[in-house]
Amino acid sequence: MDGRISGTQGPGGLLEGRVAMITGASSGIGAAAARLFASEGAAVVLMARRTERLRQLADAIARSGGRALAAPGDVTDTEDVRRVVATTEETFGRLDVAFNNAGWGTAGTKLHETEDAEFDKVMAVNVGGVWNCLRHQIPAMLRVGAGAVVNTASTAGVVATRAGAPYIAAKHAVIGLTKAAAAQYGERGIRVNSLVVGCTRTELIKGAVREQPHLQEQFATRQILKRMADPHEVAQAALWLAGPHASFVTGTAMAVDGGRTAV
Repeated sequence: MDGRISGTQGPGGLLEGRVAMITGASSGIGAAAARLFASEGAAVVLMARRTERLRQLADAIARSGGRALAAPGDVTDTEDVRRVVATTEETFGRLDVAFNNAGWGTAGTKLHETEDAEFDKVMAVNVGGVWNCLRHQIPAMLRVGAGAVVNTASTAGVVATRAGAPYIAAKHAVIGLTKAAAAQYGERGIRVNSLVVGCTRTELIKGAVREQPHLQEQFATRQILKRMADPHEVAQAALWLAGPHASFVTGTAMAVDGGRTAV
């Protein structure tokens, strides 16, 4: 646990006075959400495995006048998640918002050619990671009496994309966990939603394009909008679900996919 807090809270914003935990925060959608949530008044707790990147992001948020706690950890390790949630409460006194965004996957490998180790890793990060987070975040929110959780799913969570079969199965499971948690905790003031994210310019997608350049055009043309998303666009959707404007929204799988699942 890094335990460094940077910055002071800025005035106003959709998440003014809230404390938000963000996983997969060292790059891509998670890093974009960290900057955005902080700019909207939240104290952000940043969780990922890459300690130095988290420190750099926390420092950048501080320079912009926000508050950030770098909290390195692995979402596949339930003890890491428990420790991050506990540190969040010890540092800021509460947990109001969680953006469970950490994920990992592969593309192009046929099901029968997929190694067991790949299946296990994809399920551990995408499903086990969300499971671990929900198990520890929800009790913290129950202590507050309310909360909002956003889980990052994918178009692969609603249709069979060209991603690997384990990733498709995992993202379907994320949507299922989201609905189950929403049903169980709605009466206690906790909203739980997921994002059906389309192709976004994250490290994972950029890496796939480097390995298979032909994927660049495929990723863009599958969307009605004929382009990939910027991580900031997905972060904006997460902010809406986490904030007060979505107060009557729970259990949904909201498409942020450029129209990919509309046709």
